[in-house]
Amino acid sequence: MVDYHAAGQPYQYGGNGPSSLGGGIGDYMAQEDDWDRDLLLDPAWEKQQRKTFTAWCNSHLRKAGTQIENIDEDFRDGLKLMLLLEVISGERLPKPERGKMRVHKINNVNKALDFIASKGVKLVSIGAEEIVDGNAKMTLGMIWTIILRFAIQDISVEETSAKEGLLLWCQRKTAPYKNVNVQNFHISWKDGLAFNALIHRHRPELIEYDKLRKDDPVTNLNNAFEVAEKYLDIPKMLDAEDIVNTARPDEKAIMTYVSSFYHAFSGAQKAETAANRICKVLAVNQENEHLMEDYEKLASDLLEWIKRTIPWLEDRHPQKTIQEMQQKLEDFRDYRRIHKPPKVQEKCQLEINFNTLQTKLRLSNRPAFMPSEGKMVSDINNGWQHLEQAEKGYEEWLLNEIRRLERLDHLAEKFRQKASIHESWTEGKEAMLRQKDYETATLSDIKALIRKHEAFESDLAAHQDRVEQIAAIAQELNELDYYDSPSVNARCQKICDQWDALGSLTHSRREALEKTEKQLETIDQLHLEYAKRAAPFNNWMESAMEDLQDMFIVHTIEEIEGLIAAHDQFKSTLSDADKEREAILGIQNEAQRIADYNNIKLSGNNPYTSVTPQIINSKWERVQQLVPKRDHALQDEQSKQQSNEHLRRQFASQANIVGPWIQTKMEEIGRISIEMNGTLEDQLNHLKQYEQSIVDYKPNIDLLEQQHQLIQEALIFDNKHTNYTMEHIRVGWEQLLTTIARTINEVENQILTRDAKGISQEQMQEFRASFNHFDKDHGGTLGPEEFKACLISLGYDVENDRQGDAEFNRIMSVVDPNNSGIVTFQAFIDFMSRETTDTDTADQVIASFKVLAGDKNYITAEELRRELPPDQAEYCIARMAPYQGPDAVPGALDYKSFSTALYGESDL
Repeated sequence: MVDYHAAGQPYQYGGNGPSSLGGGIGDYMAQEDDWDRDLLLDPAWEKQQRKTFTAWCNSHLRKAGTQIENIDEDFRDGLKLMLLLEVISGERLPKPERGKMRVHKINNVNKALDFIASKGVKLVSIGAEEIVDGNAKMTLGMIWTIILRFAIQDISVEETSAKEGLLLWCQRKTAPYKNVNVQNFHISWKDGLAFNALIHRHRPELIEYDKLRKDDPVTNLNNAFEVAEKYLDIPKMLDAEDIVNTARPDEKAIMTYVSSFYHAFSGAQKAETAANRICKVLAVNQENEHLMEDYEKLASDLLEWIKRTIPWLEDRHPQKTIQEMQQKLEDFRDYRRIHKPPKVQEKCQLEINFNTLQTKLRLSNRPAFMPSEGKMVSDINNGWQHLEQAEKGYEEWLLNEIRRLERLDHLAEKFRQKASIHESWTEGKEAMLRQKDYETATLSDIKALIRKHEAFESDLAAHQDRVEQIAAIAQELNELDYYDSPSVNARCQKICDQWDALGSLTHSRREALEKTEKQLETIDQLHLEYAKRAAPFNNWMESAMEDLQDMFIVHTIEEIEGLIAAHDQFKSTLSDADKEREAILGIQNEAQRIADYNNIKLSGNNPYTSVTPQIINSKWERVQQLVPKRDHALQDEQSKQQSNEHLRRQFASQANIVGPWIQTKMEEIGRISIEMNGTLEDQLNHLKQYEQSIVDYKPNIDLLEQQHQLIQEALIFDNKHTNYTMEHIRVGWEQLLTTIARTINEVENQILTRDAKGISQEQMQEFRASFNHFDKDHGGTLGPEEFKACLISLGYDVENDRQGDAEFNRIMSVVDPNNSGIVTFQAFIDFMSRETTDTDTADQVIASFKVLAGDKNYITAEELRRELPPDQAEYCIARMAPYQGPDAVPGALDYKSFSTALYGESDL
């Protein structure tokens, strides 16, 4: 039985004395040290409590088809009191006694009080006699005890007590509303705005909140009370005038009435909590899908660019002219300088996005992302390797082709020059050889013709080398696949055919002359000697003029200096040549002197040669003019080669600085990535500053590119002053940018993992120190034995026994699922923090959907649109399969399979 008179203490209704309710209710009551200090009930409060408690009791009794009119009279027999407890608890009480005697009434009230005590409420100073006698104070105290236990005690928000929980719930729901500041359960409610705000927050269609005025509390209160009674089935428990006209409304009455709002909206509260959880999960999934779509698009674009670029780089069909090949070289330079660098950055960003996405999926307990077929990071890397393989040697091929075409142009021009000279020489020779002048000539004329023919044969033999040179050049042009070879071959063939004809005619004429030679008696020996010496000298001058006008092409300072030395050697022979010229002219003068002395009248020119003194002097003068021109040409070329040498040294000087700098930075990044200096944020800031210093170095690379372009435009093909080519510098620079970006991404993923899994900075430093200690080669990974030693040092039982080996193999399957034989630091910290992960599960999401669905095994589109934000509601509707259960209705959606699919446990 309940101790109705324990310790002789009277019932203290809301006082500071011994706990009247026990447990949580007692703790709550103890907080209110300003209620009924003198054990007296304020008349205004008593009026409010009578009305509120009566309405509260009737809100439950009407479910049983009855009600009370007078709270301190209608509970005296205990019957309606027991009925009230059965309705609000849902439990059966002992059968009441139906007698009308006082003892029957006391027994019924005691049964009610015993039931209240069985619910954990310690009743003090409340006896059945006081209730039977109609003691208003005790009756109100008992009803307040029931309200606390069955309507308020179970209210808890964020682990708070009942009163604090109810107050916190009110504060949260009314926070967005102007002129509402709920701090208590008395004066905060006097203006009526808080009641209206609670209703508007949950049922905005019922209240026009913006039209309410703070200075009209009676209207505000009546509006809230009437709407609550009419639309929310909450009976009117308070009078607006009583609240407004009381300095401080009764807290118990306000709490009782507000608790009715809480219970009326509790279903919505559960739905809101469930909806918030679902929205959180869906937001994570939507963000991840967005990242997946970005990855797929970026991967597709990059692969398409690689696919378009590789055939262009593999196209090694040479063009016909230097200009066309130089344009291809310029296109390639633009590709390396302009088009490829952004793609290098895209490739690096793609890897970073992929790693970040996988980290987010892992941290949110989602399955790993598998890109579409052919779009894995490995596929991108394979395509990139194919691209670089195609690119390799392309520039060298272009330069070799330009050299080949340059040589071809030079050879073609040389062919045309020699051919023109030869054709000029042969002009009229056939007609001369076909003459029959020897048939009517005198004996002296015949002898002269024979000598002239011998001189011609000598001249013909001297031209044999030129014809062979012409044929050799034509042959070389054919072998080098010169684009205009047909016209070269035709011209060469014509020259050779003409040469054969000249040989045949020469032979025929010689036979004719020799046939009459016996009839010739004398020949002018002096003219003959002149002719014999003049012919080779004339040929020498022609060769000299040809050499002095010959085109040349060089690529180094040594080659031009060799040509200058050869030219100087040629100039040193001019003095002897001049003496020979004077000696030859002396022979002609001597012949003329003898003729004059002997009164011999010479008939015209020297009959043995067509090379007159005037021709010799003219050609000699031409040689004298060509020598200084050759000097200038060689000097200009020497200046050009000196300029080229300057460009080589300039490029080498810069390259010999940039190349080692890049190598040093690569080594420093490798060292930074395994050190532990400060927090992860400090390391990240350090790396970003380091990255900025690298980006700031870019002008040095640009300067080197400009110098390299000048070298290429000057057609400089080698550089002995440096081992660094522009290709080496470009590759090193791209690797440097990629390495620093990857290192930064690794630290960012470590921060993401640390924050998501609640790893402290000290734990992260301990993980890094342990990992680095066993990473002997500083390669950033651990082998199986190194990883085992690391685990042992951290207290894991993986010693070499059967149980330890099994545990180690289990751990390795987690950190190295692909059996690569290595453990990365990211996998290491994922493993170390895996046990403390606090993430949503599929079961939690299913439970949340079940709340929104009202405990059904399915949910409808209408329910989703009502409970979730529009975009997330449509997201679910588009992805949920139709529900196939036996209780399915049209339009039912399967939220269970959808929830498990979010976590990779089944397919949609």
